Amino acid sequence: MQTISLDVYGTLVCMVGVLLLGRYIISKVKFLRDYDIPEPVVGGVLVAFGIMVAHHFYNFKLVLDSSLKEPLMLTFFITIGLSADFASLKKGGKMLGIFLVAVAMFVVLQNMVGIGIARLIGVDPLMGLLGGSISLVGGHGTSAAWSEVLSKAPFNFSQSLEVSIVCATFGLVSGGIIGGPVAHYLIKKHRLEPSVQERKERTEGPMMAFETPKQERLITANSFVQSLALVSIALLLGTFIAKHTKALTLGSMTLPTLPTFVWCLFVGVLLRNLLSYSKIHNVFDREVSVIGNVSLSLFLAFALMSINLMELVNLALPMAAILTCQVVLMILYSIFVTFRMCGKNYDAAVLSAGHCGFGLGATPTAMVNMQTVTNHYGASHMAFIVVPLVGAFFVDIINALAIQGSLSMILQLFH
Repeated sequence: MQTISLDVYGTLVCMVGVLLLGRYIISKVKFLRDYDIPEPVVGGVLVAFGIMVAHHFYNFKLVLDSSLKEPLMLTFFITIGLSADFASLKKGGKMLGIFLVAVAMFVVLQNMVGIGIARLIGVDPLMGLLGGSISLVGGHGTSAAWSEVLSKAPFNFSQSLEVSIVCATFGLVSGGIIGGPVAHYLIKKHRLEPSVQERKERTEGPMMAFETPKQERLITANSFVQSLALVSIALLLGTFIAKHTKALTLGSMTLPTLPTFVWCLFVGVLLRNLLSYSKIHNVFDREVSVIGNVSLSLFLAFALMSINLMELVNLALPMAAILTCQVVLMILYSIFVTFRMCGKNYDAAVLSAGHCGFGLGATPTAMVNMQTVTNHYGASHMAFIVVPLVGAFFVDIINALAIQGSLSMILQLFH
């Protein structure tokens, strides 16, 4: 087999190339523009398909350097934190609670559907749970963690890692594909528009971070260094806290471990509000937005172009059935439950696109879904306040409780 291993520089060129490829194809394909398919998804899936074909027919393998993947992801979440002052978080109060309830209901339903379909087609219900919130809401990190648990007694599901990684990969792709079309359908069907204030801001003033990444931003070398310093401090503190809070115990109870990106986001929020309260430094929101948008796009480009599509091609029929049902469930739930619970307005449509992103994939997918929608139709401040909070903070707690409850049910009923 011919193997080409790229170093960090070669990998960076590929990541940028994926974004440029996605942008070019979207500019030429009206369907992709109309349905707001994100650039990293278009370019990343095409490159992944090309790599799969080269591997299958020409015995070719491409190995990418993953050293930039985690820093890019962490930087993105830090910039979310640096853009979230407490005044903005307070604005999301009521909608935050409503969206959180909608998400919690969906996580439980997702596991019930996965387990139910697994039992219906006669396979281990653990396969259904792995095709539920463990891999879809949880993503690759949660999948890897829970797979280790399920591979041991009393579950003894030896293929848990392979199944969960395939499901998480499938969810990452499908979550990025359906979010834009769902929002497009809701906006067109209900003839929705942004509020008067947000339409005015779109034409006359700056937007909230991440809502309009194509808007012109004036950045100087001095201000960029200041913003980069804040990101660097949050990276250092966030990773340090995450490293030293693993396996903490309170008496006989082991405290739950939060992902590193949650700690980084939390440090970003603290830095922003401490600096604002003390009036030491005003965070340059537009500049932070640029850093976050670039990090997000590059992270997704790497994640999507490095997926192994052969794993999806080789999915057993039971897994294909479970995952297909989960995608249909996500589409129907976002249209008939999330959208209606959140007010049946433009903000609710953008929230539905975000829910599709992290309901099947990950919070970065949710953010890029909403970016593409707001680039097309206009801003939604509420969605960009609520979705990062729920997707980065609360959904992990909800998911952990839902998984524990589902496992207890499986042990009692089927094992």
